Amino acid sequence: MLAPATPSLPAAAPARRWLDRLVEPSFALRGAAMALALLELRAALSALTGQATDPYNGLVTQLWARMGGDAMDRGPLLLSIGLLLFTAWSLWKLAQPQHIDQPPPHALAWLLGLDLLAFAVTPSLAFVVTVLAGLLLRPVWALGFATLQVGLALALYFGLPTEAQAAEQAARGWLAAALTEGLTMLALYGLGFGLGRLAAAQAEKRRWLQAMLAEKRSNEQLHDEQLRYGERLEIARELHDLMGHHLTALNLQLQLGQALLQRDQGAQAGAQIEKAREVAERLLADVRRAVSSQRAQGGIGLSQALRLLADGIETPVITLGLDEAVAGNLPPRTAHALLRCVQEAVTNSVRHARARHVHISLQAEGRELVVCVEDDGAGQSRLQPGNGLTGMRERMQELGGQARVLRQRPGFLIELRCPIETP
Repeated sequence: MLAPATPSLPAAAPARRWLDRLVEPSFALRGAAMALALLELRAALSALTGQATDPYNGLVTQLWARMGGDAMDRGPLLLSIGLLLFTAWSLWKLAQPQHIDQPPPHALAWLLGLDLLAFAVTPSLAFVVTVLAGLLLRPVWALGFATLQVGLALALYFGLPTEAQAAEQAARGWLAAALTEGLTMLALYGLGFGLGRLAAAQAEKRRWLQAMLAEKRSNEQLHDEQLRYGERLEIARELHDLMGHHLTALNLQLQLGQALLQRDQGAQAGAQIEKAREVAERLLADVRRAVSSQRAQGGIGLSQALRLLADGIETPVITLGLDEAVAGNLPPRTAHALLRCVQEAVTNSVRHARARHVHISLQAEGRELVVCVEDDGAGQSRLQPGNGLTGMRERMQELGGQARVLRQRPGFLIELRCPIETP
């Protein structure tokens, strides 16, 4: 009985995709950065055309004014506009969606350079840089970056104040001004740090759920293979136990009938019985061949389960190098243990290593099956085996093999070895 088809909603799907895109952290962060950049660009262009506007408060114009120039001069304004456009472009590139899952190399250097550019143009853009730091850096480094932002903002407030800031310090007194400005900067950059870490936590949760879904699909594929394997064995046993025994009995009965007829001189009947016996022997041989064929094809294919695992994870990119002749015909116990070990290694790469690429290979070396899982993540300077690595070693030992870490930094490479068994 066919299940009723699920009605599709063609109009709702595109709207849902647009909504999902609008709430992506990278989209929101890019939008905020571009909005601030446009506001600053408008202010700089207004000052450049001689319109009445507040003095530009970036380091470029501040230093120019300290050297005796006018903050509204064309030279520093043009330089500020150029730096502003470059800063906006850099923020746009750094806030790409793929960088949320996989920060670019030397992300800290990128952020420090962007921070200097932001303060050179206008301190308001430094807030966006702090959010990016919370999103791209590890928690400790992101907290240190936010603390540095507070210290840098306070240093500029007291060491290179604008006219308005200098007047505020004179009116309130140094201590009151320091307390007010410090609390303001703590609130501002603390908010930026918190927003970045919140987005990073959501991205990590998404990667984790994606990995769990890929593992679930690969487990289901292996379970289906195990069910088919069990069904083939059951069919083979039934063929052998039922048809094989019946045909053997038929052959014996025909042999007895042939002997009796020969004693009664029934030559023609004997010839017919001889033919029947020959047919029964052929049928018995066919059944035995079918049973042998079912047993020979009784191995479990691991290839499809590994492909589902690789296809289900977007980041890191997982590539496979499989010997199909070996991976397509494994004993159930071996296939199950290898899949669990590979899943554990991939999960570590997704959650902890922040790898960009993972390569899984499965090859035969003599009478051994060798599986390697290699990533290009951060690795570990000091290896402390946890439940995952211990479980891999135990699974391989149960198969008469071993699990070894061949490289732990840079990147991580684990090798699984076990004897090749006939299914």
